[in-house]
Amino acid sequence: MALRRSIKTQFGVLTVTEEAGAITRLSWGDALRQDSSDLLEDAVRQLAGFDTGALTEFTLPLRVEGSDFLVAVCDAIFAIPFGETRTYGDIAKELNAPAQAVGQACGQNPIPVIIPCHRVMGAKGLTGYSGAGGVETKIALLRHEGAAGLLI
Repeated sequence: MALRRSIKTQFGVLTVTEEAGAITRLSWGDALRQDSSDLLEDAVRQLAGFDTGALTEFTLPLRVEGSDFLVAVCDAIFAIPFGETRTYGDIAKELNAPAQAVGQACGQNPIPVIIPCHRVMGAKGLTGYSGAGGVETKIALLRHEGAAGLLI
């Protein structure tokens, strides 16, 4: 059974989903969910810390459900340090895959913010964002982190 807990942040209302002891989804929305578990409480605490700038690295059990390639792309994205960016091409080279496939997988990331796909840029700079608010949310997240190389 999936449990969900929401938190209001400067980036909107974020809702985390827990299934079988792991975070499996993060979504935006106005409907506040208040399910409770130790993991959800920890996730909300960590998201609040990220929101205030006190936390720069999430330490939650995550489970990305999808293809092996999606999992590999999400793992590569998760490894990008706070305040840094990579390009789709950088990740493509690391995974020996086409940059376009990396971009598509990045857009399918089920746990944005925690798996920081906002830190992935196009070869020429800023690209779209599949989170609520689109590219404006991506810019806000990157500014929040003081991301070097932010081209806007």
